[in-house]
Amino acid sequence: MSNTNKLKIINDPVHGFIKIPFEIIFDVIEHSYFQRLRRISQTGLLNLIFPGATHTRFHHALGAMHLMFTALETLKLKGIEISKDEEKSALLAILLHDIGHGPFSHALENMLMDDWHHEKLSLLLMNKMNAEFSGELSMAIEMFQGKYHRKFFNQLISSQLDVDRLDYLKRDSFYTGVSEGNVNTQRIISMMNVSEDELVIDAKGIYSIENFLTARMFMYWQVYYHKTSVLAEHLLIKILERAKFLISEGKDLPASENLQYFLHKNHFESATQEDIQRFTELDDNDLIQAMKFWTKNEDLILSYLCTCVIRREFPKTIISSRPFDPEFIKEKIDLTNRKFNITNGAKLVDEISRSLLPYNREIQPIYLLQKNGEKITLENSENQILSSYINQLNTKYILSFPREI
Repeated sequence: MSNTNKLKIINDPVHGFIKIPFEIIFDVIEHSYFQRLRRISQTGLLNLIFPGATHTRFHHALGAMHLMFTALETLKLKGIEISKDEEKSALLAILLHDIGHGPFSHALENMLMDDWHHEKLSLLLMNKMNAEFSGELSMAIEMFQGKYHRKFFNQLISSQLDVDRLDYLKRDSFYTGVSEGNVNTQRIISMMNVSEDELVIDAKGIYSIENFLTARMFMYWQVYYHKTSVLAEHLLIKILERAKFLISEGKDLPASENLQYFLHKNHFESATQEDIQRFTELDDNDLIQAMKFWTKNEDLILSYLCTCVIRREFPKTIISSRPFDPEFIKEKIDLTNRKFNITNGAKLVDEISRSLLPYNREIQPIYLLQKNGEKITLENSENQILSSYINQLNTKYILSFPREI
């Protein structure tokens, strides 16, 4: 019988010491599906713009679990009854919420397996792990899906004010050095409460919530939707699209065995056992290795795109608050064709758009709990300052084209 101490403490640069309060959490962390997250970047190619952003999904999952533990302890102190099984399941659900992320996280979502969003893959892998752990993840899966009868558990996992967002904002702010995202997670969590099994915020915490929403908005525009970050993500998608096209034309491209599998297979109506096995063996390194090979490929489009990423020789970009004139785009395409002596210059000229709605009052609005027990939505509070201004959709447009033209 093993005497391994599984109730360990992990030292995290963002939150300090993270406790592992249940043995099954240690076992889940040790599982190969979870260990793969060490090799999946949290922010894709963001380290090409912010050199410190080299943290992984593994870091984020542990951090989100820590904030969930803190949130549950806060709620228990406020008289909310939470059983040991519910606490354990909530921690497992948030720990595994990103288990289905593929290489470079969101950048290649739906590209490797058509129409398979990372949350769909996460659920698939959680069910497989549940079978291995003799059903111990069943309640966690219910919470993850929003099927558990106490709604606030799912809201802590996935809503407009969840521990997932609290961790990635603070963590990404720390590693990028962009201070605007450094939200006070302890203050926000201390203001959390439950009313009628729904997650609410004590009314006096309104300004902390508004600060959180504006911090998230600034992080999106300054970091996640930074024009070079958006371009790098777009280039990854184009590289994979081009590679799949060339393979469909009968061309041979060097790549790892697992990446080759997904480049050749185009239909994933239901994931087979082999699909799952190969997906869980795929990580950022497979893509980086392939792109290094493809920089020397005879196909000009593929080699150009891969060179842009590997050598960080990005195309030129222009940003605008309005769509670009089609004539202006056509002019760039014509210049590209002449410069490279090709006819498919449109493959190297792209208009990319990104939209952001900082606060959506229609889908899972944030509720404030007043002293008299009444619940009101954030935007209807007479004390709100910014909430009425951050529920408008904003879109930015980016045009990219070769620097040589």
